[in-house]
Parts: sequence; C-alpha cells; structure tokens
Amino acid sequence: MFTGLVEDVGEVTLVVSMDDGIQLTLQAVSLAGDMEPGDSIAVDGTCLTVTDLTPDGFSLDVVGTTLSRTTIGEYVPGRVVNLERAVRVGSALGGHLVQGHVDAVGEVVSMLPMGDSWRLRIQLPDEVLATSVARGSLAVDGVSLTIAELSGNVAEMAIIPYTLERTNFGRLETSSLVNLEADLIGKYVARLLGPYRLNE
Repeated sequence: MFTGLVEDVGEVTLVVSMDDGIQLTLQAVSLAGDMEPGDSIAVDGTCLTVTDLTPDGFSLDVVGTTLSRTTIGEYVPGRVVNLERAVRVGSALGGHLVQGHVDAVGEVVSMLPMGDSWRLRIQLPDEVLATSVARGSLAVDGVSLTIAELSGNVAEMAIIPYTLERTNFGRLETSSLVNLEADLIGKYVARLLGPYRLNE
C-alpha cells in the first residue's frame, strides 16, 4: 500500500530483456541504503519488488502482464521515474490510499502554466473515468492528485510548484503517456452498485 506522496525520483540505468518481461536497474541514491531484496516500491505508480541491490540503487523484475498495462515498456536508460516505498504501519497517510495496481494508461492532453502553478489535463480511459469524480482522487504516475474539473473524459488537475520540483512531471507534454490508478473507494462503490444500475 502507498500514499501517492513521491519520496524521490530515480533514473533508469539499465533495461535487460528476459523471457517474460524485463529487468530494470534504477539509480536512487537517497533510497538505496534503506532497501532490501523483497521490499515493495512504487515506480511511476506501479508496485514492483526489489530483486537485487546495487551500490547506488536497486533492480526489479517486470513481467509481461505489467508491461502491457503500464508505461514501463517504454523505459530506456536516462528515464526519470517517481519512487515511493510501501507505507509503514504508523506512518501518516498524507495523500490517499494507493495500491500500486495501475488500472490503465492515460494520455496527456496538455500541461500548461497557470499563475504560479500548472494545469495538467489527461484523457481518461473508460475504466478510470467510470470511478472518477470532480474533487476526487487520482494517482498519476504514482502521484496523489485531486481532480479539479472533469469534462467529458478529460480530467484537469492543478500541479503546484512543490509537486513539479519533486516528481518527474517536468517531462510531461502533450501526448505523454502516464500510469493511472483510479480511487480505491470509488472502485469498490462501483463494483457494489453494478448489479443495481439500470441498463443503458
């Protein structure tokens, strides 16, 4: 379980193909000394398991199913990624409950400055749109955000300078792909109410 509060950004240093996926090696100096094989970490919002440690980071195995549901398949050395370790019992939940289970990949419609902040607009796939509401939560590349406006299938969110400086959001531009995880509570509510919905 995660909170959507990015601890640090890391850099992809190596991508190695395997039989059913890839092995990623990341440089993340600030987190490297506090990681052990078997630990869970969210990489751009995708929960992965640390398989090996390096002097300045760690390696992770990514299976084919995960590659097909996330943006990890487009990673190359030099790519900057958001990182968050699994929440510990007793830790503050400053964002929202994030599982690290990516629901779908969304496409950035625009990332534009607005005063001292930025406005990020993302086209939501149907499976994410179905449980998204204005002023609800959405995890974008592992970052806990609040949907300011929802127009059709496009969600708009405000990005404050603090978030921009401490995540990989500076790379976002029109047509960038991002990992999306819909609000956990919204997904359960939609599941429970499903049998009672009228046929459309």
